[in-house]
Amino acid sequence: MDEQALMGLNPNADACYRQRALAYFEQLKESLDGWEVCAEALAKGVYSDDHVKFFCFQVLEHQIKFRHGTLAAAQQQLIRETLMKWLQAQLMNVHPEKPFIRNKAAQVLALTFVMEYLTLWPKFFFDILNLVGLNLNGVDIYLRTVMAIDAEVVDRDILHTPLSLSVRSQETRRNILIKDTMREQCIPALVESWFQILQTYQHTHSELTCQCLEVVGAYVSWIDLNLIANDRFVNLLLSHMSMEELREEACDCLFEIVNKGMEPVDKTKLVESLCQVLQSAGFFNIEQEEDVDFLAKFSRLVNGMGQSLVLSWTKLSKTGDAKVSAETLRAVEGKVPLMLQLLIHEDDDISANIVGFCYDYLHVLKQLPALSEQQKSNVEAIMLAVMNKLKYDDEYNFENEGEDEAMFVEYRKQLKMLLDRLAQVSPELLLEAVHRVFSATMQNWQTVQFMEVEVAIRLLYMLGEALPASHGAHFSGDTTKTSTLQSMMRTLISCGVSEYQHSSVTLEFFETVVRYDKFFLVEPQHIPSVLMAFLDHRGLRHSSPKVRSRVAYLFSRFIKTLHKHMNAFIEDILSRIQDLLELAPPENGFPAPLSSDDQLFMFETAGVLIVNGESPAERKQALMRSLLTPLMEAFRMLLAKLPQEAGEERQAVLADCLSHAVGFARCKNDQNLKIDQCLKQGYYS
Repeated sequence: MDEQALMGLNPNADACYRQRALAYFEQLKESLDGWEVCAEALAKGVYSDDHVKFFCFQVLEHQIKFRHGTLAAAQQQLIRETLMKWLQAQLMNVHPEKPFIRNKAAQVLALTFVMEYLTLWPKFFFDILNLVGLNLNGVDIYLRTVMAIDAEVVDRDILHTPLSLSVRSQETRRNILIKDTMREQCIPALVESWFQILQTYQHTHSELTCQCLEVVGAYVSWIDLNLIANDRFVNLLLSHMSMEELREEACDCLFEIVNKGMEPVDKTKLVESLCQVLQSAGFFNIEQEEDVDFLAKFSRLVNGMGQSLVLSWTKLSKTGDAKVSAETLRAVEGKVPLMLQLLIHEDDDISANIVGFCYDYLHVLKQLPALSEQQKSNVEAIMLAVMNKLKYDDEYNFENEGEDEAMFVEYRKQLKMLLDRLAQVSPELLLEAVHRVFSATMQNWQTVQFMEVEVAIRLLYMLGEALPASHGAHFSGDTTKTSTLQSMMRTLISCGVSEYQHSSVTLEFFETVVRYDKFFLVEPQHIPSVLMAFLDHRGLRHSSPKVRSRVAYLFSRFIKTLHKHMNAFIEDILSRIQDLLELAPPENGFPAPLSSDDQLFMFETAGVLIVNGESPAERKQALMRSLLTPLMEAFRMLLAKLPQEAGEERQAVLADCLSHAVGFARCKNDQNLKIDQCLKQGYYS
């Protein structure tokens, strides 16, 4: 081999050496027999450098993937012999190869398997098992190879090289044939090898044991379940559930067993037997478990068992077998207490992992003709759990939201789905529960923590989607619903909670006011107090830029909906927002109260107020002039100042500001034509 070219494989090599190494790699790939040099180097262990070994495997991989069909029989035999010699050498290595070498070797073995198993190498697994036995290094590479075969043949999540439809179809047929042949010829032997590995290394080599559990979980979806779901295997997995280093992977393995596609009656029996064993072993006593990582995995397992039972019930319900269907429903109900414990757990990951079962259970209840008292009690317990889990915790960083905050926002979305489902099952119960929580919180908001106040208002906000109304008409129709919502809105506006000193509460207040803006069509007497909240330190003058920005948008929506009720307030509003409409680039690093985008909402709001007001045309023109004149004067001043600025950065700031000024003057929205005309009349009259 070109030794100088090989020097370029080192990550620290000079660019010229790296370039030469790349050229040599391409040369060996294109050569009809150049790969044989790499095969010999691997078989004889010529090189100790990890990068050279990896390089040799890459060259070999290319031949197998793209040229296997054109190789002579002797060359194909050479590949098999090379791989087996390399594997044999690993059995005697005191220090195993680096993981990236073992992974690449496993990929090459898997590719060779795919190409040759059905024709040239039907004894692939038996040859490897006979060679490695229970040798530690050998078992490691065997397990990596089995997982690589799963990725090539079974795993639909692996993105393979894009192929034409005809080639993809051939590949699919080939993979089906490989699996069928494996089921007939070697799967029992593979399962037995996995059992022996688990039993041999469970106490001494946890990493290898976890690797083997991952293999079992990967293959269980398409092999005969009886090979795994039997007393000796399940008992072994349960013993692993009690071992700190193995329990999480054992949980995942059981999840894959439960998740296997089966007939509904068989699935119910499997889940029930597994639940009985887990309960007898004490795993359902989750209040005694302190390992939250394990509980998150266990919650996922319970979720899988619950959803499997619900799916079985759904299928059985359609067959008309009332007795079996009722038994399955009882099995579902039997898991609800455990589901509730996991749902209310203080760790959100544990809670989030059970939401799917909870959602499906509520869907079952929705389909029942009537709910039992216990089922009603379950619905209420889920409702209370959701309301409690919606709360922010003390550690949530509102000013600098990171990954943890983003995860909680996603978790909240899951809880909202549950709330929407609860509304479908029992809208009256949800409305009553929210009203109770909201009223109690608003009575004492001054002494309650921010997360309690925020979630109370949030629940009122969420009712708007949970109890949908055509075009937001929440205040007409069902008198129970409308009177309750009106009562809560009245309380929200009049209790003074808009003064609460926390940005999350402030934002939730304004979001809710705008969601239920049609309330003010029914009770317009509340408009002045809400307008003041928008315009003062609670809204547009708030200390938080984030709050000011959101309120600018919400204020524009509020005005657009209620512009017919704004006539008495137009000039007062315009006067109060005048300084927020100033065209001013940031000076000395101090930002303007509102961003340019936020100001655009304010100009739109001003335009809507003027255009839709009941003032005479002359008065509208005067108001428009007072709105436009400062803008045009500032525009001229900045335009004159632009060429005088020496720094490019400062010039860019001024140019950006001028660009926004044009946008403000256009003031585009759904009424842009009327506003544009009024702007032109107002300025040029």
